[in-house]
Amino acid sequence: MLTPPSGDTETIPAGLDQMEPGPFLAAILEHTDLSLLTGDDRIVVLRAQQRMASHYNANVYEAMASVTEHMRELDDDFALATEAAAAEIRVALRLTRRATDSELGFALELKERLPSVWSALRAGDIDVRRAKTIAFHTIHLTAATAHNVVAKVIEQAPHLTTGQLAARLKKLCIEANPDEAQDRFERAVDERRVVANPNVDGTADVLGIALPPDRVARAMRRINRMARSLRSAGEPRTMDQIRADVFLDLLSGKGHAKHGKGPRGVLDMTVDIETLARLSDSPGELSGYGPVIADIARRVADESHDSEWRFTVADPNSAQPIHTGITQRRPNTSQRRQIETRDRTCVFPGCRMPATGCDVDHTIPYSEGGATSVTNSGSLCRWDHGVRHKHGWVYRRLENGDYQWTSKLGREYTTSGAPP
Repeated sequence: MLTPPSGDTETIPAGLDQMEPGPFLAAILEHTDLSLLTGDDRIVVLRAQQRMASHYNANVYEAMASVTEHMRELDDDFALATEAAAAEIRVALRLTRRATDSELGFALELKERLPSVWSALRAGDIDVRRAKTIAFHTIHLTAATAHNVVAKVIEQAPHLTTGQLAARLKKLCIEANPDEAQDRFERAVDERRVVANPNVDGTADVLGIALPPDRVARAMRRINRMARSLRSAGEPRTMDQIRADVFLDLLSGKGHAKHGKGPRGVLDMTVDIETLARLSDSPGELSGYGPVIADIARRVADESHDSEWRFTVADPNSAQPIHTGITQRRPNTSQRRQIETRDRTCVFPGCRMPATGCDVDHTIPYSEGGATSVTNSGSLCRWDHGVRHKHGWVYRRLENGDYQWTSKLGREYTTSGAPP
């Protein structure tokens, strides 16, 4: 504990939040009593703690990437080696498969494609939020183009919010390759759709996906204008509630005629004169949205007349395909029922897939003489069934009903055969 010079206050070293992350800074922070610091010094300590957290996060991602590198040394198949690494990391850190894929993908992106971002993270100059913002907004670029874009923003990144950083990156990406940005936009708009999703509380969401930003901005302006016109004295609804009701009324063709008349909402667009004159393809800036490709900027500038509103609603009741696996040499109905009742979920460490949706796997493989029996079977979801057979994971059922797993690297994990 740092010794207070006098009274009940404590001092911290000058420039603490600029110190290089490492053992020395960690030791100071470990022995600092926040309750004895001034308010300003507590902010300094907060910033220093964030630098240390970023440093440790970078080390975690480096370790994830190193597991993949090791697996690639053991297996010539690049895809299988990466998949094997994901299985190891997933169980070791008790992550879901989706979280593992996301985190490992980010780790490999940092180490293999964006080393300068990883270096900035390890130095404590940026945090994970900013690192992920950079990775997300440059993932579509070639490695060389991404390197150039990152080089232009990495020094500014510590001083920008993630929103500011994202906008800066969008602009740089468009400037780096305007033609590619235009093609990507057109491909994305071709996938535009409207979907309806039910919520657990009994409500539902209607989502417009991959829509042209200028039309979205105009639609929101109209909804806002109509909502404000309906806000009168004594109106019990909040503005959010009124906007939601107007949105549904418009989609269902209900009223609001007198409130919907008049010109469309004016959009604030900042664009270079060269872009409007088609002498360049520099991106424009659409207020409330951010950087947009030159074609959108020109279209907003050209459209000064009224037009009708069109809404396309997808069928929310369309059937979704359900994939069901078929287990070879499968047990009979009675055996399967006993196995599902006993296991309740997939028996791979950390997996919560219900046993009723799993394959029945032979603990001792059928090809090695394993019997098709309740005692020689375990429930494995289709994914973990593949992990078990493709990546060298083995398991056995213990006398107490638990399953003991051994990974390809020889690490042992125990999972309960009867989860709570």
